[in-house]
Amino acid sequence: MIGADTAWIMTATALVLFMTLPGLALFYGGLVRARNVLSVFMHCYAIACLMSVLWLAVGYSIAFGDGNGIWGGLGKSFLNGVTTDSLSGTIPEILFFAFQMTFAIITPALIVGAYVERVSFGFVMLFSGAWMLLCYAPVVHWIWGGGFLADGGIFGETGVRDFAGGIVVHETAGLAALLIAFFLGPRKNQHTPPHNPGFVMIGAGMLWVGWFGFNGGSQLAANGGAAMAITVTHISAATASLTWALWERYKFGKASLVGIVTGTIAGLASITPASGFVGPVEALIIGAVAGILCQEAVLLIRNRLKIDDTLDVFAVHGVGGIFGTVMIAIFGAGTWAAQLGGLVIVGVYTSVVTVVLIFVVKAITPMRVDLETETSGLDLAVHGERAYDMSS
Repeated sequence: MIGADTAWIMTATALVLFMTLPGLALFYGGLVRARNVLSVFMHCYAIACLMSVLWLAVGYSIAFGDGNGIWGGLGKSFLNGVTTDSLSGTIPEILFFAFQMTFAIITPALIVGAYVERVSFGFVMLFSGAWMLLCYAPVVHWIWGGGFLADGGIFGETGVRDFAGGIVVHETAGLAALLIAFFLGPRKNQHTPPHNPGFVMIGAGMLWVGWFGFNGGSQLAANGGAAMAITVTHISAATASLTWALWERYKFGKASLVGIVTGTIAGLASITPASGFVGPVEALIIGAVAGILCQEAVLLIRNRLKIDDTLDVFAVHGVGGIFGTVMIAIFGAGTWAAQLGGLVIVGVYTSVVTVVLIFVVKAITPMRVDLETETSGLDLAVHGERAYDMSS
């Protein structure tokens, strides 16, 4: 099965990169005003490039090196000692590196949705790079790299269960997004509709397809476990789409395209940590609840807390990932101590690192563009381009 495992993870690696480029870029780009769509594309694309280089340099070593329970060390920097013959389980270690690199790309890219239309490009790049190395990579090591939250760590034989990133990806990115949105402050004009719902739907569809690699690939083998992960991923996404649309129609009288596809992402985020531990019926339950829970979280953050997390990163990804992590304990696939303890430890660490980095980075480069740039749009003012020829 070594050849089959390798072929599947190569495919999964391409699928997860496809989630960011172009899936997430289109999903986020369609949700902003026409004058800011290229800035969103630029953020996603540049982050993908920067994270790839940093993951090679030290990120992979911090996450999966042979260090201690806190971090992996720098022994595998620039893939030191990794050859084409090196194995990670049944697949080449260089392929494992590439697969995990796509996760290191999409996690900081998810945060983009919190600060679009008003953030400076310099802040995006400096913060994203530092955050991936100082927050994401250590958390990866703690849970997936044999660190202190894994099996045999502080929670005993059964450590934190997070199959594909409910804590590692979605909780960390969601909390960082919420904190950046809080410190950045709201947009001057928050009441503008998405400029291209069609982009949003296309991007969501790409994310849905790519998520098969995200969750199915996390089995790291071409077997029944991977097939089950893909199946429950699809069931949760479909169910959450329906419950989001039904809840939206019940509350507001209409079910929107943007709403139903946001429900899809809520269902995907929620099943992510549990996708290797549950079956189709449990996935149906997770998706059904996620479509309503995440929608209510959107309304809470927007209307009650008044935080302009522009594209609802915490409400959809953060709440979804946390919910799915808790459901692992509810369904008996993990212990309550480990699941809740992991959420709290990672949540506190992520919050502290994120806040420190916000203040450090904004002392180096402005966090927010000036009012004139925000009003006229980031595309032309920051990047010198327009997405659409308004004269034609």
